[in-house]
Amino acid sequence: MTDPILPPIDLEAIDRLATRASTVIERLRERVYAPGTHKQLELRFNVKKAAEMVKRSDKLIRDAEADGRLPPASTNPDTGRRTGYSLAEVNRMREVFGTLPHRAADDPALVLAVQNFKGGVGKSTVVTHLSQYLALKGYRVCVIDCDSQASTTSIFGLNPDVDVDETEDTLYPFFRHGGPTSLHYALRATYWPGIALIPANLGLYDAEYEFAARMAREQTFVLDRLRDGIETIKDQFDVILLDPPPALGMLSLSVLRAANALLIPAPPNNIDFGSTAHFLKMLSATLDQLSVAGGARDYAFVKILATKMNDQKSAQVAIKRMMDAVFPTEMMQAVLKDSAEIDNATANLSTVYELTGASARTETHRRCRAYLDAVGREAEILIRKTWPSHRRALQKEGLI
Repeated sequence: MTDPILPPIDLEAIDRLATRASTVIERLRERVYAPGTHKQLELRFNVKKAAEMVKRSDKLIRDAEADGRLPPASTNPDTGRRTGYSLAEVNRMREVFGTLPHRAADDPALVLAVQNFKGGVGKSTVVTHLSQYLALKGYRVCVIDCDSQASTTSIFGLNPDVDVDETEDTLYPFFRHGGPTSLHYALRATYWPGIALIPANLGLYDAEYEFAARMAREQTFVLDRLRDGIETIKDQFDVILLDPPPALGMLSLSVLRAANALLIPAPPNNIDFGSTAHFLKMLSATLDQLSVAGGARDYAFVKILATKMNDQKSAQVAIKRMMDAVFPTEMMQAVLKDSAEIDNATANLSTVYELTGASARTETHRRCRAYLDAVGREAEILIRKTWPSHRRALQKEGLI
């Protein structure tokens, strides 16, 4: 017998591939996460922008600083000019002027799952940017990373392999038999004022097996475990965003049971739209089956968001037109267009909202920011429509 043209790839060779890949990732993380430092938000807002965000005039801000209701503005010691306000300082202004947009105590916290069983559709991009958009508006946001790939965790400045312990920091302990009774243990403050994070890492993958074992062993419906955990923390937040794994597994099913609203990212191309159609079919069948064991689950809204849209590709334009026709009320009006700005930010484990300086003054950045803001605004309106206390304000704004 002659030797094969291609030599077999054994386990040792695969181990070498994994080692080389890990080395590349580690170098990237060393560049982004310098030893002994933590990711910081460098955004600063001038008094005009701060006044716009607070919904008060810049004169009222200066008056509040003069009479002591607000601390004096930071200034450059050399020039004496104001250095701008941080987001935390803007939120302090909102607190003083009573313009924080929080839900009322008896309004339900919105638990929004950005869900699609296919990978590469932009789930983590939507979760990270939407959470930061809402934080810029003054909402209290919790992001729960349910995906063992931990992309969202990385974007928020944590190295999943170093900074996150799966036995203590992720959802995994909560899913284990005899685990914590509350999710407070896993909540972490982030460098974004108003955003808390429950991180993930590869160890979270074991939760899939833990779930299956518990269902077989206990013969009970355990897929509401995440929902029960969210109940223990939701009083602290206006919006809780769930980033599930791109697969139909136990964690994804738990996310579907925990959420009270769904946002489905779907790129307008044949393969991804076909996958989204299959997802919707599976979603219907799965929720029907789960309702038999755990009771029916309703959603405040289910919306489809076109992502990675390229207006220069006629096929994508045609598919988007078809999506609008097939889902006339379910499609979001805003579209998250394909942008090198998002790709470049992600390559540096960052987001478009975090860019400052010259990189935030380019035309490419302005266009991308406009797309993201449009998605954020539409989602914000949907969220506010779930809160009875916002009804009068929405009417006054002509939004209902």
